[in-house]
Amino acid sequence: MVTLDVRPQLLDALSALRDRVAAVRLPFPLPGVPRARQTRVELLAQLDDYLVPRLRDPEAPLLAVIGGSTGAGKSTLVNSLVGRRVTEAGVLRPTTRTPVLVCHPDDHHWFAGQRVLPQLTRVWHPERCEEEQEGAAEAESGVLRVETSESLPTGLALLDAPDIDSLVAANRVLAAELICAADVWVMVTTASRYADAVPWHLLRTAKEYDAMLVTVLDRVPHQVVGEVSRQYAALLTRAGLGEVPRFTIPELPESAGGGSGLLPSTAVAPLLEWLTHRVRDPAARQQAVARTARGVMDSLNSRMPELAGAVSAQYAAAVRLTSAVEDAYEKEAERVRRRLERGAVLSGDALTRWRAYPADATDRELLDSLVDSLTALLQCAVAAADEQVRIAWGAEPAADAVVPAGPDPESGERIGLAARRWRRVLEELAEEEVRELERPAAPDAETVAALLAAALLGGRRARSAGERLAERIGAQGALRLRDRGGDLVTTYIERVLHAERDRRLAPLDALDVTPEPQAELIAALSVTKKER
Repeated sequence: MVTLDVRPQLLDALSALRDRVAAVRLPFPLPGVPRARQTRVELLAQLDDYLVPRLRDPEAPLLAVIGGSTGAGKSTLVNSLVGRRVTEAGVLRPTTRTPVLVCHPDDHHWFAGQRVLPQLTRVWHPERCEEEQEGAAEAESGVLRVETSESLPTGLALLDAPDIDSLVAANRVLAAELICAADVWVMVTTASRYADAVPWHLLRTAKEYDAMLVTVLDRVPHQVVGEVSRQYAALLTRAGLGEVPRFTIPELPESAGGGSGLLPSTAVAPLLEWLTHRVRDPAARQQAVARTARGVMDSLNSRMPELAGAVSAQYAAAVRLTSAVEDAYEKEAERVRRRLERGAVLSGDALTRWRAYPADATDRELLDSLVDSLTALLQCAVAAADEQVRIAWGAEPAADAVVPAGPDPESGERIGLAARRWRRVLEELAEEEVRELERPAAPDAETVAALLAAALLGGRRARSAGERLAERIGAQGALRLRDRGGDLVTTYIERVLHAERDRRLAPLDALDVTPEPQAELIAALSVTKKER
């Protein structure tokens, strides 16, 4: 048996590369992301289902995956190659609901475990009769049915994949993953659909990976066999696939009526002989295995940087979205500071209370009105920041992944609660200062708190508040209270705005888009190339 010379260090490098690919997250709907997501899925499928298992066990049987579009006759072809019905074929579409792998009984152990296609649960019924097999098409998803047949040569396994253009999305994804596990891709199309986009996408993908590829032109009417074969050959040549082995199967009674019968052995003999030669001739087997493995390895040189570029674009988008939020809230924080200096809090009801104080307004009423006005100022700042974020994010396609459903109805209550806490701490400062006064008749602590709040929030409009405060507790005490109270105002305003900012950023932070994966992908690729 011909084996590949694989160093353990290469397998370790590929395993590390696989982990780096699995860690990639592409949550933002940026241009090119659908392709990058598909690249990630294909890379994982090829590493998990083909490349690593093949390099670890180069002597394992050759796996030929039979793929194609709906109604191409894949199941009938597999049944005919085996010589009995092992997979369901019929008029319903999609026919193949559960993938079926067929191998020689001596090779069963290679596929009974999780060596390839580890995500699929194995089901094996060696004693099941043909009638029972026909009912297996309704098997649950996530299952790989393994059948054995002594008619197949040892060292060869056939896998009947779901339709690559199935109406069922899960079938399309599974079909692509199964094809990624193949040593040999057998692409089946028909005389009426050989120019369709779906099979040609697969053919171009196979060429990109330099995989061992075979095409089967099925159900070709006898009267146009020559003409259709020439046209198909011309299309393949034009696509750079002129050297790909081609097999033609004429339209036969057995392929009619939904394709429920077996084709004559003569119709599939050339393909079976070609596959048998691949497993029995050491040089041919080595060519098939090495070519597909090398093709996948070579494709990493272009696909990994492409994936790394997509990761970089994701991080750049995350930075732009984050900066839009941070800039908006910083702008509003500066605006609040300027408005405080101008005494914007001392307006409306608060200004009315201040002018009436202390004759017609109590300390508590003045404090209540100042806290309410501060709350309103912060609420307006948060609303203005959110509107700036909405406009900035509206120009970012990435924002579709994180835009909140609407305004936060609890924001006002949180801001009001923070303002009331600030008031309580301010009152505690006033109480502490009054207790330390060495006077026989100390001023009322609530009066000190009301004057301090007015001095801190009223700006030039409440200049007299500082003077009144100094009269009651002394110049030094007033200065000390204003310094501590000013720090307290700054702290609470920053706390409120930062908390609201962080709430807006939380959905974005939850996506955990960081710059590290890009460097890790490139580093893993570099190590893999070195170990090759």
